[in-house]
Amino acid sequence: MMRTRPLKVALLGCGVVGSEVARIMTTHADDLTARIGAPVELAGVAVRRPDKVREGIAPELVTTDATALVKRGDIDVVIEVIGGIEPARGLITTAFEHGASVVSANKALLAQDGAALHAIAEQHDKDLYYEAAVAGAIPLIRPLRESLAGDKINRVMGIVNGTTNFILDAMDSTGAGYQEALDEATALGYAEADPTADVEGFDAAAKAAILAGIAFHTRVRLDDVYREGMTEVTAADFASAKEMGCTIKLLAICERAEDGGSVTARVHPAMIPLSHPLASVRGAYNAVFVESDAAGQLMFYGPGAGGSPTASAVLGDLVAVCRNRLSGATGPGESAYAALPVSPMGDVVTRYHISLDVADKPGVLAQVATVFAEHGVSIDTVRQSGKDGEASLVVVTHRASDAALTGTVEALRKLDTVRGVASIMRVEGE
Repeated sequence: MMRTRPLKVALLGCGVVGSEVARIMTTHADDLTARIGAPVELAGVAVRRPDKVREGIAPELVTTDATALVKRGDIDVVIEVIGGIEPARGLITTAFEHGASVVSANKALLAQDGAALHAIAEQHDKDLYYEAAVAGAIPLIRPLRESLAGDKINRVMGIVNGTTNFILDAMDSTGAGYQEALDEATALGYAEADPTADVEGFDAAAKAAILAGIAFHTRVRLDDVYREGMTEVTAADFASAKEMGCTIKLLAICERAEDGGSVTARVHPAMIPLSHPLASVRGAYNAVFVESDAAGQLMFYGPGAGGSPTASAVLGDLVAVCRNRLSGATGPGESAYAALPVSPMGDVVTRYHISLDVADKPGVLAQVATVFAEHGVSIDTVRQSGKDGEASLVVVTHRASDAALTGTVEALRKLDTVRGVASIMRVEGE
């Protein structure tokens, strides 16, 4: 039987995403009612600038007092799309305390305080859903914590930031330098005026923390994620990648150790073979590659940001939370029973591509090879070119730990014949 009394929704934030959420709630009201089993009503919208005209939103719904809105007591679901740590954290906590479940798109807050927020939600028997926090419209969190709940996930690797993928794709396809590609991304609206959160990997690191926690049933905080930005990637790096049959992507990688006793989470640029599915992800799109025991290899692909794609994920969560509300149940909460330790980056084992500027004279290659051997790093291939007393030496290793590679590079810098280390890049996806 269809319930006639509407479920009341409070919307915190009415920017690019929030305005799309409000629009879809209005234009798809009948469909949402049929899917949920009761109508949903937008009961209030908290904003910072109340005088701004917001098409499709009745002025009487708009307020600057977000706290009063979530404290009303008749709100069933709070949708938080304001971002940042505060006041979002306080508002979400208050929403739980006053009887509302929460749908959020706040990756930074969830990466930092997800465990505490889940605990408060559980204390008050309410839902906390956040599909939109990781990959925009791409269904990813629900498959990880529900569809694959009976499986053992070993690795989650993906492109989770559209801005960085657009920039690196432009560098790859046109030969442009980093700054030129960034300028194009800014002009097209893919990059913010201050792109630091994207290009330095902060955005992707927050998403990696969330994904690792869900995939491995372990609490992984933002501070646990190794982060390396992409501002030092050059056109020369792409030329080297092409010679190896690779391209370069900024990847978020969450993986279980081979012995199953620990996990790692990291974000950094990496070369990946052109044969890998992630290599073909172009423009501002996102994609996440999941490897598990039973299901094998899965890839989730689609638009990872923007008003409409992100609103799609928010509305999907809204439907699920409202259904739970009607049935008197709650959905999956935090699953951290495994409590696996998070290993430091030094323990991570992968392949490396190292470009060295060296003196062009006999014996240099032997000296370099000796340093690698002394640190237990096996060399796969070497390529040398040069003239007029200067040369470039490109070394690709077999799998080695980050700690071993770091020690190798420190020793290489001490050689008189090594003029400098031009670049170091990890090779993933093999």
